[in-house]
Amino acid sequence: MAKGKEIDINLFDIKFKQIPPKSGRVLIAQPSLNDPFFKRTVIYLVEHDANGCMGFIVNRKLNISLSDILVDFPDVDVNVSVGGPVSPETINFLHTFGDLIPNSYPLGNGIYMNGDINALKSLAIAGKVNAKNLRIFIGYSGWGPKQLENEIKEKSWVAANFAPTDVMKGVYDNWYFAVQQLGEKFKVWTIYPENPSLN
Repeated sequence: MAKGKEIDINLFDIKFKQIPPKSGRVLIAQPSLNDPFFKRTVIYLVEHDANGCMGFIVNRKLNISLSDILVDFPDVDVNVSVGGPVSPETINFLHTFGDLIPNSYPLGNGIYMNGDINALKSLAIAGKVNAKNLRIFIGYSGWGPKQLENEIKEKSWVAANFAPTDVMKGVYDNWYFAVQQLGEKFKVWTIYPENPSLN
């Protein structure tokens, strides 16, 4: 049987000006990133400073509800995702409730992180919680000082300045869609083989 024509991997080496990562921006895994945990992930960065950075994978949704992971919470349909490989026993949440949840940390653009879990429970019981104003993450993604910058230089990631409010709504919960929003020339990444060695 005749073999098909091999794909020229250089086709996917796009030249573009990289923007630096910072809190509120999105990381999109380049198609050549083969790390089994981060392959084809989209990550929302919530912290970036001299000590490193922290973010949550937004496109690793789990098929569970709020009541499955938080005791005595009502069965509310919200986005529960694997946030990353660090501290998988912890739960973090992003929300748009502001001061209605005391001790929450403002991230900007009307988005807040964590806070009083009992206040969140009261809002859930009152029927005010939904998939557009709350996102739950199990574990998180973290990098040490300059680690992420080095990974970007190695062409593992591309940083994007997407609207954080759209991230909250789940607009970029699909890697292929997120890549397409980077621009026309990036669309070739969507046909990059998941296992180049098999082609």
